[in-house]
Amino acid sequence: MADWVRELIEQSSYLGVMLLMFLETVFPPIPSEIIMSLAGLQAARGTMTLWGAIVAGTIGAMAGNIAWYAFARWLGYDRFQPLIDRYGRWLTLDWRELKRADAFFDRYDKWFVFLGRMLPTVRSLVSIPAGLFEMPWKPFLFWSTLGTFGWTAGLATAGYILGSNYEDVDRYLGPVSTGVIVVLLLWYVIRVLTWKPKPR
Repeated sequence: MADWVRELIEQSSYLGVMLLMFLETVFPPIPSEIIMSLAGLQAARGTMTLWGAIVAGTIGAMAGNIAWYAFARWLGYDRFQPLIDRYGRWLTLDWRELKRADAFFDRYDKWFVFLGRMLPTVRSLVSIPAGLFEMPWKPFLFWSTLGTFGWTAGLATAGYILGSNYEDVDRYLGPVSTGVIVVLLLWYVIRVLTWKPKPR
Protein backbone atom coordinates (compact mmCIF):
# COMPACT_ATOMS: atom_id res chain seq x y z
CA MET A 1 0.00 0.00 0.00
CA ALA A 2 2.87 2.37 0.77
CA ASP A 3 4.11 2.13 -2.84
CA TRP A 4 0.67 3.04 -4.22
CA VAL A 5 0.37 5.97 -1.81
CA ARG A 6 3.84 7.22 -2.71
CA GLU A 7 3.15 7.01 -6.45
CA LEU A 8 -0.12 8.91 -6.14
CA ILE A 9 1.49 11.67 -4.07
CA GLU A 10 4.44 11.92 -6.48
CA GLN A 11 2.13 12.14 -9.49
CA SER A 12 -0.69 14.28 -8.08
CA SER A 13 1.10 16.32 -5.40
CA TYR A 14 -1.30 18.28 -3.17
CA LEU A 15 -4.39 16.88 -4.91
CA GLY A 16 -3.15 13.36 -4.22
CA VAL A 17 -2.64 14.16 -0.54
CA MET A 18 -6.16 15.60 -0.30
CA LEU A 19 -7.71 12.59 -2.03
CA LEU A 20 -5.82 10.08 0.09
CA MET A 21 -6.69 11.81 3.36
CA PHE A 22 -10.34 11.99 2.31
CA LEU A 23 -10.31 8.25 1.61
CA GLU A 24 -8.49 7.58 4.88
CA THR A 25 -11.20 9.39 6.82
CA VAL A 26 -14.03 7.59 5.03
CA PHE A 27 -12.24 4.21 5.06
CA PRO A 28 -9.92 4.16 8.14
CA PRO A 29 -7.72 1.16 7.14
CA ILE A 30 -5.89 3.48 4.73
CA PRO A 31 -3.22 4.78 7.16
CA SER A 32 -2.83 8.53 7.53
CA GLU A 33 0.53 7.80 9.19
CA ILE A 34 1.92 6.71 5.83
CA ILE A 35 0.08 9.34 3.77
CA MET A 36 1.21 12.38 5.73
CA SER A 37 4.71 11.16 6.49
CA LEU A 38 5.20 10.56 2.74
CA ALA A 39 3.84 14.04 2.08
CA GLY A 40 6.41 15.37 4.56
CA LEU A 41 9.14 13.43 2.74
CA GLN A 42 8.11 15.01 -0.57
CA ALA A 43 8.24 18.42 1.11
CA ALA A 44 11.77 17.66 2.30
CA ARG A 45 12.70 16.80 -1.29
CA GLY A 46 11.32 20.12 -2.48
CA THR A 47 8.45 18.84 -4.64
CA MET A 48 5.95 20.35 -2.17
CA THR A 49 6.08 22.79 0.69
CA LEU A 50 5.58 21.48 4.21
CA TRP A 51 2.76 23.94 4.88
CA GLY A 52 1.11 23.06 1.59
CA ALA A 53 1.22 19.35 2.45
CA ILE A 54 -0.27 20.00 5.90
CA VAL A 55 -3.06 22.19 4.52
CA ALA A 56 -3.84 19.68 1.73
CA GLY A 57 -4.02 16.83 4.24
CA THR A 58 -6.23 18.85 6.56
CA ILE A 59 -8.62 19.82 3.75
CA GLY A 60 -8.91 16.22 2.54
CA ALA A 61 -9.49 14.82 6.02
CA MET A 62 -12.02 17.53 6.83
CA ALA A 63 -13.98 16.72 3.66
CA GLY A 64 -14.35 13.18 4.97
CA ASN A 65 -15.16 14.41 8.47
CA ILE A 66 -17.92 16.65 7.13
CA ALA A 67 -19.35 13.83 5.01
CA TRP A 68 -19.68 11.55 8.05
CA TYR A 69 -21.08 14.41 10.16
CA ALA A 70 -23.68 15.27 7.49
CA PHE A 71 -24.72 11.61 7.21
CA ALA A 72 -25.09 11.21 10.98
CA ARG A 73 -26.96 14.53 11.22
CA TRP A 74 -29.32 13.39 8.45
CA LEU A 75 -29.82 10.03 10.18
CA GLY A 76 -30.77 11.72 13.45
CA TYR A 77 -32.76 10.28 16.34
CA ASP A 78 -35.89 9.59 14.32
CA ARG A 79 -34.19 7.40 11.74
CA PHE A 80 -31.91 5.86 14.36
CA GLN A 81 -34.83 4.67 16.50
CA PRO A 82 -35.76 1.65 14.30
CA LEU A 83 -32.11 0.59 14.25
CA ILE A 84 -31.96 0.67 18.05
CA ASP A 85 -35.24 -1.23 18.35
CA ARG A 86 -34.23 -3.88 15.84
CA TYR A 87 -30.46 -4.19 16.22
CA GLY A 88 -29.95 -2.92 19.76
CA ARG A 89 -28.12 -6.06 20.82
CA TRP A 90 -25.58 -5.85 18.01
CA LEU A 91 -25.21 -2.12 18.41
CA THR A 92 -25.04 -2.76 22.19
CA LEU A 93 -27.24 0.27 22.73
CA ASP A 94 -30.60 0.97 24.25
CA TRP A 95 -32.35 4.31 24.57
CA ARG A 96 -31.29 4.92 28.16
CA GLU A 97 -27.63 4.52 27.21
CA LEU A 98 -28.12 6.67 24.14
CA LYS A 99 -29.59 9.44 26.28
CA ARG A 100 -26.63 9.20 28.68
CA ALA A 101 -24.23 9.40 25.75
CA ASP A 102 -26.12 12.44 24.45
CA ALA A 103 -25.83 14.17 27.83
CA PHE A 104 -22.12 13.38 28.01
CA PHE A 105 -21.56 14.70 24.49
CA ASP A 106 -23.48 17.90 25.22
CA ARG A 107 -21.08 18.55 28.09
CA TYR A 108 -17.78 17.53 26.52
CA ASP A 109 -18.44 17.78 22.78
CA LYS A 110 -15.62 20.25 22.05
CA TRP A 111 -12.96 18.24 23.89
CA PHE A 112 -14.27 14.96 22.49
CA VAL A 113 -14.02 16.22 18.91
CA PHE A 114 -10.71 18.05 19.34
CA LEU A 115 -8.83 15.27 21.15
CA GLY A 116 -10.56 12.50 19.20
CA ARG A 117 -9.19 13.88 15.94
CA MET A 118 -5.67 13.17 17.18
CA LEU A 119 -6.22 9.54 18.17
CA PRO A 120 -5.48 6.77 15.65
CA THR A 121 -8.60 4.94 14.39
CA VAL A 122 -10.92 6.89 16.72
CA ARG A 123 -10.34 10.09 14.73
CA SER A 124 -12.34 8.74 11.78
CA LEU A 125 -15.35 7.92 13.98
CA VAL A 126 -15.68 11.22 15.85
CA SER A 127 -18.04 12.78 13.30
CA ILE A 128 -20.76 10.18 13.88
CA PRO A 129 -21.70 11.11 17.47
CA ALA A 130 -21.12 14.78 16.62
CA GLY A 131 -23.74 14.59 13.88
CA LEU A 132 -26.10 12.21 15.66
CA PHE A 133 -26.18 14.36 18.80
CA GLU A 134 -26.50 17.52 16.68
CA MET A 135 -23.35 19.36 17.64
CA PRO A 136 -23.69 22.80 15.99
CA TRP A 137 -21.89 23.21 12.67
CA LYS A 138 -19.54 26.04 13.64
CA PRO A 139 -18.04 24.43 16.78
CA PHE A 140 -17.81 21.11 14.97
CA LEU A 141 -15.90 22.66 12.07
CA PHE A 142 -13.62 24.69 14.35
CA TRP A 143 -12.63 21.94 16.78
CA SER A 144 -12.47 19.27 14.07
CA THR A 145 -10.22 21.44 11.91
CA LEU A 146 -8.00 22.29 14.87
CA GLY A 147 -7.57 18.65 15.88
CA THR A 148 -7.16 17.45 12.30
CA PHE A 149 -4.58 20.14 11.60
CA GLY A 150 -2.60 19.07 14.68
CA TRP A 151 -2.64 15.42 13.55
CA THR A 152 -1.63 16.09 9.93
CA ALA A 153 0.99 18.66 10.96
CA GLY A 154 2.59 16.24 13.40
CA LEU A 155 2.80 13.42 10.86
CA ALA A 156 3.98 15.61 7.99
CA THR A 157 6.62 17.27 10.15
CA ALA A 158 7.86 13.86 11.32
CA GLY A 159 8.14 12.72 7.70
CA TYR A 160 9.91 15.97 6.80
CA ILE A 161 12.47 15.54 9.58
CA LEU A 162 12.98 11.79 9.14
CA GLY A 163 13.33 12.01 5.35
CA SER A 164 13.92 8.59 3.82
CA ASN A 165 13.31 7.04 7.24
CA TYR A 166 9.69 8.17 7.11
CA GLU A 167 8.57 4.57 7.66
CA ASP A 168 9.65 4.98 11.30
CA VAL A 169 6.47 7.03 11.80
CA ASP A 170 4.27 4.08 10.91
CA ARG A 171 6.61 1.71 12.76
CA TYR A 172 5.85 3.49 16.03
CA LEU A 173 2.28 4.64 15.46
CA GLY A 174 1.18 1.48 13.61
CA PRO A 175 1.18 -0.66 16.79
CA VAL A 176 -0.75 2.10 18.58
CA SER A 177 -3.44 2.01 15.87
CA THR A 178 -3.54 -1.78 16.05
CA GLY A 179 -3.80 -1.62 19.83
CA VAL A 180 -6.72 0.79 19.64
CA ILE A 181 -8.53 -1.51 17.18
CA VAL A 182 -7.93 -4.57 19.40
CA VAL A 183 -9.20 -2.75 22.49
CA LEU A 184 -12.31 -1.55 20.64
CA LEU A 185 -13.02 -5.07 19.32
CA LEU A 186 -12.60 -6.63 22.77
CA TRP A 187 -14.81 -3.97 24.31
CA TYR A 188 -17.46 -4.63 21.66
CA VAL A 189 -17.37 -8.42 22.16
CA ILE A 190 -17.73 -8.00 25.92
CA ARG A 191 -20.62 -5.60 25.36
CA VAL A 192 -22.42 -8.05 23.05
CA LEU A 193 -21.99 -10.94 25.48
CA THR A 194 -23.13 -9.02 28.55
CA TRP A 195 -25.66 -6.61 27.04
CA LYS A 196 -29.22 -6.64 28.30
CA PRO A 197 -31.82 -4.14 27.08
CA LYS A 198 -33.35 -1.78 29.62
CA PRO A 199 -36.83 -0.30 29.38
CA ARG A 200 -37.12 3.22 28.01
